[in-house]
Amino acid sequence: MVLDIQGIGQFPGNTGTPWEQRVKIIGIAASLNRGSFINRLLVAAGAELPGGTVYEEWRGLSEIPPYTRGPVPAPAGALARLVASGDAVLLTAPEHSLLPSELTYALDWMAARDGLSGKHVAVMSASARACGAMWAQAELYKRLQSAGAVVMGAELVISPACPHFDEYGRLRPAALRDQVRAVIRQLCPAGILEPVLSLSP
Repeated sequence: MVLDIQGIGQFPGNTGTPWEQRVKIIGIAASLNRGSFINRLLVAAGAELPGGTVYEEWRGLSEIPPYTRGPVPAPAGALARLVASGDAVLLTAPEHSLLPSELTYALDWMAARDGLSGKHVAVMSASARACGAMWAQAELYKRLQSAGAVVMGAELVISPACPHFDEYGRLRPAALRDQVRAVIRQLCPAGILEPVLSLSP
């Protein structure tokens, strides 16, 4: 899914055309289940992006094979090209204490070809148990940093036990939307603006 969030932010030092002024963020959910909490969280986070943002979600995690030497498989190559085309990555981490093997495969493929080198990455996660989120995040941060990514300081851990989404899939508590925007602010050179994308019919 690609969203072009209208409304151009004037970024410091950017004097290009309106299209050139936009920031592209790649969204990745570390879950194979499209109905999982962290997949819904990733979609909802996309609705909180500021104007001047192009947002694209990657949904090919199930197609990534284990890393091997030799030719790059098409799914891994497509992921590498997508991440290279973006300015930053927004990643939602697992709801349990272990990283999905498919996510480790994806990180291995990108690390082998410097696909994350210098790329800014922000992480959000959901866990019914705080320790589970901490273990998963610690492992994820280690892998991201080993791959050369710049892991941003802001992080957000949400309990999936609470009703966080409204009928349109948007984050319901205003305080939670503010927390999500604080994470996104780490990736955007412009200040956070009111979202201009509506999920309502």
